[in-house]
Amino acid sequence: MLKLTLEAIELVDAIARYGSFAAAAERLYKVPSTISYAVAKLEEQLGLALFVRNGPRVTLTPAGHEMLKEGRWLLAAARQLESRMRQIATGFETELRLVHDSLIPTSAFGDDIRAFEALDTGTRLRINSDALNGPWECLREGRADIIVAAGEGPAGGGYKAVPVGSLEFVFCATAAHPLAKLGRPISRADLLEHTAVVVGDGARSLNDRTVGLQSGQRRITVPSMQAKIECQAAGLGLGFLPRACIRVELDNGILVELPVEEPRPPETFWLAWRTEHMGEALKWWRQRLDRTLLPNILPR
Repeated sequence: MLKLTLEAIELVDAIARYGSFAAAAERLYKVPSTISYAVAKLEEQLGLALFVRNGPRVTLTPAGHEMLKEGRWLLAAARQLESRMRQIATGFETELRLVHDSLIPTSAFGDDIRAFEALDTGTRLRINSDALNGPWECLREGRADIIVAAGEGPAGGGYKAVPVGSLEFVFCATAAHPLAKLGRPISRADLLEHTAVVVGDGARSLNDRTVGLQSGQRRITVPSMQAKIECQAAGLGLGFLPRACIRVELDNGILVELPVEEPRPPETFWLAWRTEHMGEALKWWRQRLDRTLLPNILPR
């Protein structure tokens, strides 16, 4: 009997992508102890180590790298085969994977999820979020069927995209910040003297995307737009924020909008989907989400 299963490869892939057992457990909807036990059991069966442990962080051993080199191809092939078999039988995919920009809470798609589940198609929904280029990378690498993402998509084709709204960004800091007392538009030179708060790009293979950050400027990198808002409201740094997400902070004076010499243009958001093997579930979600999403679905 084979000791290496597709489920085991998927587990190792998740740990490698997200850097820890705890992060993989969150993505796979399992508890960390289950992940730790499964990895230890797999390494025992194979008679080799797949990960180097360094506290909560783990990295692949050479054997682990070799496993994933072919293993990721096997995972993609198995998912495509499973999906095609189900599509032949019912027209609906086995699984539909939606990845949205981390700026958007998953709860914003609640009505859409309920409407799809009411169809009782048997298609499993897998919903994740990622920052900046992260959703585009998921689409390109076959880890997502449909995404809601900001910015321009990667070259190479294989997908279609339509705009689904835009967000206005304003430059903000606390009222106590030195730049709030400047009395004139903020220049690049002014920014270099102060710390910026930036959202870390979720993409691993696409080039990192940074917006509104000056070369050489001190920075604090956070995992999401919500974390960026909280850090700036706490006075830890400054930067551009979507106006629709900080109306309360602006109204209450927790944050103040500051004029800048180089304002950030509105950010367009896209609905994009893979065009190969399009099943009924993907068609449903494509049609359902082809509407003005931003800023309509953001919390008020």
